[in-house]
Amino acid sequence: MPLTRLLRQLLPLAFLLGLGWFLWTKVRPTLLENPLNPEPRITVTHNTVLEKVEDLGRLELVQYQFKDVVEYKKSTYRFLPDAKVALIVAGHAVGCLDLRKVRAQDVVLEGDSLVRVALPAPELCTWQVDHGKSRVYSVENGFFQDAELVDAGYKYAEANVRTAALQSGILAQTQQNAEKILRPMLETLTGRRVILTQQMQNPQRPARR
Repeated sequence: MPLTRLLRQLLPLAFLLGLGWFLWTKVRPTLLENPLNPEPRITVTHNTVLEKVEDLGRLELVQYQFKDVVEYKKSTYRFLPDAKVALIVAGHAVGCLDLRKVRAQDVVLEGDSLVRVALPAPELCTWQVDHGKSRVYSVENGFFQDAELVDAGYKYAEANVRTAALQSGILAQTQQNAEKILRPMLETLTGRRVILTQQMQNPQRPARR
């Protein structure tokens, strides 16, 4: 009898211990999380506004790439040495045709087998320094204006990219590539032989005195 009574008393305690262990295994992962460093909650709000729509009609036909070593000097004070920056510059220029300038009268059909197309003059549409491929080689006597000196050097280099591209004949190469690329394309589209010419430029009137 005493043993039976003891078992009856221990049975509820064993049940409570088992229930407690079961609940502990369920809530343990949550309790072990660091409340001071919870997982971050990221909220992103978009408010995109369309600012401008621009018609694109420039056909890029050739790209020139340049490498240059630029030494830019600036004399600021009479009795101090010149500020100087040396840059190793990479840049590129792109020649294109602006097809938005093609007018209805520039396309002339002759019979059933020929079409003449007058194209606008080739243009230098972009020229810029590739800053990712350029670097500052040295800066001397900047007098706490190194950033301004480097920026001025890069602006000069960018202008030089344009000059070098024009002197290297990029416009003539753009015209040649137009013949190679556009003429076969237009012949395939029209089924006619295509002759490409240039638009007539309006002569400029002399300025009145």
